[in-house]
Amino acid sequence: MRGRAPGRQPAVFSKIKILFEDQAVIVVDKPAGLLTIATDREKERTLYAWLFNHVKRRRPPEKIFIVHRLDREASGLLVFAKTPEAKQFLQQQFSKRSAGRVYKAVVEGRVAEDVRTLRSYLAENRAHRSYSTSQERLGKLAVTHTRVVQRSPRRTLLEIKLDSGRKHQIRVHMAEWGHPIVGDKVYGSSDNRIGRLALHAERLAFTHPITGERRQFESPCPASFLSLRG
Repeated sequence: MRGRAPGRQPAVFSKIKILFEDQAVIVVDKPAGLLTIATDREKERTLYAWLFNHVKRRRPPEKIFIVHRLDREASGLLVFAKTPEAKQFLQQQFSKRSAGRVYKAVVEGRVAEDVRTLRSYLAENRAHRSYSTSQERLGKLAVTHTRVVQRSPRRTLLEIKLDSGRKHQIRVHMAEWGHPIVGDKVYGSSDNRIGRLALHAERLAFTHPITGERRQFESPCPASFLSLRG
């Protein structure tokens, strides 16, 4: 990357945590501020690039395959595959909703309902921003389940589960509900006290592609989220 000394790694790479690894999968705790995969503007400062370098040093070298993603400013759990067969097996679980994903988010405002399910069809405009539409032919169904963990006068800590995995799904649904995620200026938040998106992938569960064992992993909610409840 321009401006970086040869061989010097971005500081954010030191915050990556590998929670589990074998011949089929790698489970990673991604820090906020790191892309999952490359974009037109950024090729090297990504979790995929770091993992690619990690596995290529093996003898024989291994490969890495994307299964799902997290937004740059979100943090938490991701699973990557090491073989095309493992990738297909895991992605089928996500598409059939047999893989479990639980998030924590701090949103603006005091959410009144203890639990709520949000449903809409999500589409994407020319600026690559997602939005809800009532026209099924224009979007893909997105279902988001929310449960209040704790309230304060100005913010609410939510547990969020997904029945689908659309681009920016949680962010769009929270904003359109009138409770944008703290730090999400793209979707209308005016609160940026911690300088990042207050969204964290806290739990991840899937069936292992080789052993058939059900595996579950957890990443504690960032302490900074708890400070936002006041």
